[in-house]
Amino acid sequence: MEHVKSRREQYVESTRTALLDTGRRHFTERGFADVSAEELVRAAGLTRGALYHHFNGKQGLFEAVFEEFEDDAAQRIAAAVDGAGGDAWHRGIAGIRAFLDICAEPGYRQIVLLQGPIALGWQRWRELDRRYLGSLLEDGLTAILGAAPAHPLPLTAAALYGALTELALAIADAADPAQARDQAVQLVAAMLKGLRTFH
Repeated sequence: MEHVKSRREQYVESTRTALLDTGRRHFTERGFADVSAEELVRAAGLTRGALYHHFNGKQGLFEAVFEEFEDDAAQRIAAAVDGAGGDAWHRGIAGIRAFLDICAEPGYRQIVLLQGPIALGWQRWRELDRRYLGSLLEDGLTAILGAAPAHPLPLTAAALYGALTELALAIADAADPAQARDQAVQLVAAMLKGLRTFH
């Protein structure tokens, strides 16, 4: 039997959604440090108590917004890989292209790449980032490089992820982001081919 939400449940859900929407907009436009908890609740038309009840404050709200971006990115990358068809190589390149496209989007770039380490602290940022994207990257590398790669998989994944993140930031700042993205995909493909050849 389908559960019909009570008015209380609807109110809780709408309050949470209003805070998330407000946080996403303000953190993206102005950054975590420049937005106060008071501004957030005023813009959402809610009380400070609602913010603390649902998210335990501004940082908790930022973390929830961050996780929404990461979850969406993971789903989109997985969909790009699944939809690519062909062999593991083509699926892996499709995933890399999707990741670079997502990183170039203003919201993801601001929340995950630029604000995330500041707002969450380096350790928490890395923990959450790996939770959502770590297994995707490692699975892709295993498919491309084989079950026994020449270098330890966690180190290879860390090196590639670092390269992809820096490339994403460079793409977002490029005069022609689309061209820079295509060049970055070619560069990463060359790196992966080198790893396969070395192996």
